[in-house]
Amino acid sequence: MKTAVYPGTFDPITYGHIDVIKKSLKIFDKLIVATTDNSDKEYFFSIDERIDIINNSLFKDLKFNRKKIKVISFSNLTIELCKKYNATAIIRGLRAVSDFEYEFQLAGMNKKLNTNIETMFLMSDVENQIISSKFVKEIANLGGDINRFVTKFTVKMLKNKY
Repeated sequence: MKTAVYPGTFDPITYGHIDVIKKSLKIFDKLIVATTDNSDKEYFFSIDERIDIINNSLFKDLKFNRKKIKVISFSNLTIELCKKYNATAIIRGLRAVSDFEYEFQLAGMNKKLNTNIETMFLMSDVENQIISSKFVKEIANLGGDINRFVTKFTVKMLKNKY
């Protein structure tokens, strides 16, 4: 069984992230969606809220198969998660060329840390490539319609925060 880890902040998860998850599941039997809990960063949603949003978005709103996806939090190296879950790959989403330089460097460092783990870059579908969690939060804060960018549960959670 081939397993991959898809790490990110998912603050909150968007349809861009979900496209990457869908594409990953075409390649891998199991996907670990890992939301980071880095004490150096400030998050809009707490780690527990992000886990709740991801679970509700994937399994209730979109009816993904729970046997194929595990949602976790982590605060260690992604390479360590791969080892823990016997994952052979790290999935990284790319939206624009500007994402590539950072992601390329990150992939190189991960390869230096563990030569057995590959990094795969996946792009969301064209209509979702412009979506970012930052923009979604800004639109929600200003009272705009975010239904095209996130699931129903995420909309509800954002409305509760604002």
